[in-house]
Amino acid sequence: MDGVHDLGGKQGYGPIDVLEPVEPFHSEWEARAWALSKGFGGGAPDITIDWWRHVRETSIPADYLTRPYLDSWLETDMATLVDSKVCTIEELAAGKSATPPVGEAVSISVEDAIAANRASATRFDRPVEVAPKFAVGSRIVAHQNASTGHTRLPGYVRGRVGEIHAHHGAHLFPDAVSMGIEVAEHLYTVAFKAKDLWPESANSKDVVFLDLWESYLAPR
Repeated sequence: MDGVHDLGGKQGYGPIDVLEPVEPFHSEWEARAWALSKGFGGGAPDITIDWWRHVRETSIPADYLTRPYLDSWLETDMATLVDSKVCTIEELAAGKSATPPVGEAVSISVEDAIAANRASATRFDRPVEVAPKFAVGSRIVAHQNASTGHTRLPGYVRGRVGEIHAHHGAHLFPDAVSMGIEVAEHLYTVAFKAKDLWPESANSKDVVFLDLWESYLAPR
């Protein structure tokens, strides 16, 4: 949905820190948060990744901007678990389940955990009968319209002209999937010149590449 989470291209948040340490986590709790999220699949078992993202985007703006990244993950995970009645707020607050376990806990090595994670990767490409509207090299303009639900169309490219750089076949359309509707659309990599996105980049030769679905785009 359109909200404070869509920070791409906005001013006032300072430079991006590109000199962070190479360690994957800043502290132990972040590693535990990541493990917990991965341990139960990143939210309730009856939701999609697009609904998970929509839930995260509905956070109170001040909370979204100040909560650490992986803490925000856990907040979203817990919200979906409660909403799907997997557990209660009271159980989360107590840190202890009030219902019998569904199975025995198992211990596996880090190597096996990584292998299992890779094997569980989800494919989002789907066959469709409709032909793509655009070809590589086609000039397009991103739609200006706002979204009341989840969307992967960043605000900073709306109404801006770009060029189709690649076509990837059809993939599940996140705006629909977040509402429980499984429909696929053609997916493209679209190239936008930085000078067409931001006035202060008038002399820049930089290009921004975004993967965007067909219904986000119109012919130029």
